[in-house]
Amino acid sequence: MAAIKVLNLNKEFRRVYGRGKSYVHPALVVYVLRNGAGFCRVGITVSKKVGCAVVRNRARRVIQEALRQTYPAIHGGWDIVCVARGRTPGKKSTEITAVLTALLQKAGLLRETKGVRSKVP
Repeated sequence: MAAIKVLNLNKEFRRVYGRGKSYVHPALVVYVLRNGAGFCRVGITVSKKVGCAVVRNRARRVIQEALRQTYPAIHGGWDIVCVARGRTPGKKSTEITAVLTALLQKAGLLRETKGVRSKVP
């Protein structure tokens, strides 16, 4: 399995926010933008509005696990930013995986695979 490429710089996040398309669920927001490269890059953000540091870290871990599950099925050449919302820390990673899969399918970024669930809870 290939390592997940990460968005690090603030200008990269701002570019995706400004020019990208957003897909919204009560537990997660996903911004996508074509990057012109042959690989996919992913960034995760969690605002202080979500909760204290422990809660924000849990939200980040849950989203990271969901991305780890769905990353092999994502088409290359996209920048993806996942933004946690208030309901994210209360969900399990399987629920966030289903939400992320549904949002990425809506965006048209997923290949057809048997191992990826698309039913949103």
